[in-house]
Amino acid sequence: MKVRVHIMPKSDLLDPQGEAINTALLNLGFSEVLNVRQGKVIDLEMAESDSDLAIRQVDQMCKKLLANSLIENYNLDLI
Repeated sequence: MKVRVHIMPKSDLLDPQGEAINTALLNLGFSEVLNVRQGKVIDLEMAESDSDLAIRQVDQMCKKLLANSLIENYNLDLI
């Protein structure tokens, strides 16, 4: 079973990487871009065959290691 973790900076926090990308895109002439937020995606292949248990396990991984709950939000998808 595969689980995809989407991690993004919380919306009320500054995102310097997103701002740098936004500035670069504007400098390249992409004036239609209004805002950029940069996050990360982590794909995990799990030995677990029970989807609910796999999601719970990956949720614990996020809480303990993969995401910083003070500055990031995350969501999980089965893929």
